[in-house]
Amino acid sequence: SYNTLTKKRDRLKTCPEGWQKFESSWYFLSTETKTWKESREACLERGADLVIINSREEQTFLFNLKKRVWIGLTDSVTEGTWKWVDGTPLTTRYWYDPQPDNAGPTGQEDCAEIHKDQSPLKSWNDLSCDSKLNWICEKVF
Repeated sequence: SYNTLTKKRDRLKTCPEGWQKFESSWYFLSTETKTWKESREACLERGADLVIINSREEQTFLFNLKKRVWIGLTDSVTEGTWKWVDGTPLTTRYWYDPQPDNAGPTGQEDCAEIHKDQSPLKSWNDLSCDSKLNWICEKVF
């Protein structure tokens, strides 16, 4: 009905607290740190998921938040095959050299972060999924 559509439109116009809009998505940057799995659960509870990066612009926007954050990218199913949380394969990559190296003090590094101390388009790092970082949820509208 017309009313439902109006309500939906108004909801999209007002940014929920803690969220920010960029292009056609809302983004939530956490203020606390969690493991990758806990971060993903926190996003799902908010009706969102860990961020999926589709463009240079989006990557730059996220990098400019200047935090080390989990993104929705993992090779935990098949080592070396990086996939986004929606199941799509990784096509455009923003790793910094020599990442992804699957090498850490604990061995397996199956989850991806944006590392704030790198350069915008070369800032992804693979990390142990049990590390605790801030995270970013994305809700597409």
